[in-house]
Amino acid sequence: MPFENRPDRGDEVVLVGRSNVGKSTLMRELTGHSFDTGGKPGVTRQPNHYDWAGPDFMFTDLPGFGFMSGVEEGKREQIKTDVVRYVEANADDILAGVLVVDGKAVIDIIDRHRGNGDIPHDVEMFHFLQDVGIDPIVAVNKMDKVDDRDERLDELCDRLGLFPPWQQYQETICPITAKTGSIEPLESALAQRFRDAKRDELLQFVS
Repeated sequence: MPFENRPDRGDEVVLVGRSNVGKSTLMRELTGHSFDTGGKPGVTRQPNHYDWAGPDFMFTDLPGFGFMSGVEEGKREQIKTDVVRYVEANADDILAGVLVVDGKAVIDIIDRHRGNGDIPHDVEMFHFLQDVGIDPIVAVNKMDKVDDRDERLDELCDRLGLFPPWQQYQETICPITAKTGSIEPLESALAQRFRDAKRDELLQFVS
């Protein structure tokens, strides 16, 4: 079983996504705890879990998939497989699956892979979360670098099979900039997931 050292915790929120989209930076903003981040993809190779002494809950930053500098394709595919297996194995305990994407690059990346006849990883992961019963949240990171905000978010909805405009999916499409701590749309979406799960005591972690 991949990623065997899962803490003995019940519910969790998982962060998934390509390498170098800012998952570890977002994890820092959500938990107040620093994790290894790097300018080159693939710094995180094992899950980073963060829990608290009281509530039966944790945040989990899963390793990034896709291109990683200096990592051979077989290893990259194994990491992606391990991520999928982890989510499948723990789906019943995952209150929210947060797919983190790079707001500036995600449309180009999706279209490039689709043009090659592939299913883009981001689209595949979005639908995979739905398939295992997890209502996905898309944290569209690095929005400070995006000029055509609404147009870009509408295009992302289109690629994910959601009918634009994006504003009707504010519990699903969350534009953020983790580096500057601007993550309020994501915190709001997570808060709604916690309320839906009757876990109001977890609201302290997203306020």
